[in-house]
Parts: sequence; structure tokens; C-alpha cells
Amino acid sequence: MRSLASIPRTLITLLSGLVATIVIASTIIVIAWFKPNSPLIDRLTRAWSSAWLIPAGCSLEVSGREHVDRTVSYVVVANHLSNFDVMICFRAIPLPIRYLAKKELFKIPLLSMAMRSIGIVEVDRQARGAAIDSVNAQSARTIALGDSLIIYPEGTRSRSGNLQPFKKGAFTMAAAAGMPVLPVTIHGTWEMWQPGKKTIRPGVVTVVIDPPIETTGLDRDGVERLRADTYQLISERFEQLRSQAALVSRPAGTQS
Repeated sequence: MRSLASIPRTLITLLSGLVATIVIASTIIVIAWFKPNSPLIDRLTRAWSSAWLIPAGCSLEVSGREHVDRTVSYVVVANHLSNFDVMICFRAIPLPIRYLAKKELFKIPLLSMAMRSIGIVEVDRQARGAAIDSVNAQSARTIALGDSLIIYPEGTRSRSGNLQPFKKGAFTMAAAAGMPVLPVTIHGTWEMWQPGKKTIRPGVVTVVIDPPIETTGLDRDGVERLRADTYQLISERFEQLRSQAALVSRPAGTQS
């Protein structure tokens, strides 16, 4: 029954998201043609995110925004649970942010034009060494515009809802560019829209932004420690959020 009840919400969310994508992508293409770093673009990406999250029944709770210096460009590192994560990050992080997107998304005509126009980085996972050079070149152009770059170091969405190992690419890139890493922990998007599931459920999404970590002067060993330390931080934060959510959802009178 719960699954059946989710069908209308899912259809409304997908329709709202599709219409918003067409309208806002078209508008962004025009604006970016004249001014690719216009503040209006970021307001539109947040509006696009809301067009998905509001009909989905998402209640967003964010803490740690005081750790963000809006004059600084960061490599934002976050865990990855759901297709909603990008929308959540646009809404939660008070920065102009761009992200890495798989090449398949760039086959969608209107969407691909909009993504390229604002500096979304295309990733071909099959190209390996060539992909790294391409990502670095695209990222450099994005950073030059004063934007921050969000990378999900797990590489793909978690199918189990648990944190997966972090790859080192995001941390190598941050150290090479001398950009601070901004750790972000997300909880709740997996419960709303699990990978492989066709229905969307309402829920509370919690985002915690921790203080940035400087990368200036890091060598190879320093980058590895940065990867390990960031994984430990996000892992512990995620388990805290999961425990808190379990307490809130526990029926009254239930004892641990």
C-alpha cells in the first residue's frame, strides 16, 4: 500500500522536474551566453532543485553553513546516496557549485547545452587516463570562474545506503589546485529515492557542513592522509545522523 501511495507523488515530482529542466535549462543557456558567471544562474539552479525536492516531500535541515567563506572556491566532498544529492547540495551549500556528470547525461540535447554552458564537468569513466586529463582541464575552467566543484569520491551512488570507500581523485585535484576541501555529509536521500527504485517517498534530509581542510603544500602521503581523514570524518558524521534519524522514527514507548 505504501508503494502504491508513492506513485502519484513520484509522477508529480518527475513531471515538475521535467518541466523545470526544460524551462530553466533554456534560460540558463541564454544567460550563460552573455555572462557565464552570472549570480542569476545559481538562483536558477536552486529553483530547479526546489522543483524536484518540494513535490517529492523533502524537508531539508542544514547545519554548518557558518563554516563556508563565500569568497573562497572549494572542492566540496560529499557522500553519494541518491539522484537527489545534486539538488540537495545546490540548496544546502551557499556557494556557486558545479559538479562532475557522467557522459551519458551529455547526450540529452537541451540539458547538455545547459550543463556545458555553466561549467558542469563531463566524465567518461571508460577513458581512464585521458578522462583524468579532460576532467582536470574542464575543472580548471570552472574554478577560474570562481565556482566551487563538488565531487562524490565514492564514484557512484550507494546501493546499500552505507558509505563506500573514497577514491583519491578529488583530494589529488584539491591539493594540485591548492583548494581547501569542504566536507559535507548527507543523510536521508537514500530513504527518499533509492538507486534502482522507481518510486519516491517523502522524508527528512539532513546535511552537515564541516570546517574546510587546507591542502596547500600536501605531498602524495599528505593527500592519502587527507583522503583517509575526510572519509573518517564523513563516516562518523553519517553514523551520527543515522542514529539520530532512527531515534526520531522509533515508535513511542519502544526501548533500545
